Amino acid sequence: MPIEKAWPSILPSELEEKGKNATVINGSISGDTTGNGLARLPALLEQHSPDIVLIELGANDGLRGFAPNLIQQNLITIIEQTRKAGADPILMQIHVLPNYGKRYTQAFSNVYPTVAEETQVPLMPFFLEQIIIKPEWMMDDGLHPKPDAQPWIAEFVAGHLVDLM
Repeated sequence: MPIEKAWPSILPSELEEKGKNATVINGSISGDTTGNGLARLPALLEQHSPDIVLIELGANDGLRGFAPNLIQQNLITIIEQTRKAGADPILMQIHVLPNYGKRYTQAFSNVYPTVAEETQVPLMPFFLEQIIIKPEWMMDDGLHPKPDAQPWIAEFVAGHLVDLM
């Protein structure tokens, strides 16, 4: 989808409607894992000097069956580097499909509240839980929201971010 239709591009106007003025830098790359994000983070922090970093990573780790302890350590390191750069990290909960069984799915989901508690970082709920129940908002792959869902996602994220800003 065109970048201007993606929720990070819509997010500034949603925040403005809620009384917050923000510039949003979308540092994501489709397909990124926590390891990819971690590798790119120092340059992004240096280039943009953000005040807040929303960490929404891990779904691709889960799709590839990466070990939850690896994901957890990557997220903790991302949070530490974000703080070291003077920005406030916010972590978003991620869940994965049950492809690898109940044990893996639960271990994966538990990573996020564990990391949030251990690092004292706010944990935002996962937006996809509200999207996946609307087939008209999901692409045929069952993993990615369609452009029609992007405004709702931006409003959802803004509604949670506004209290943390």
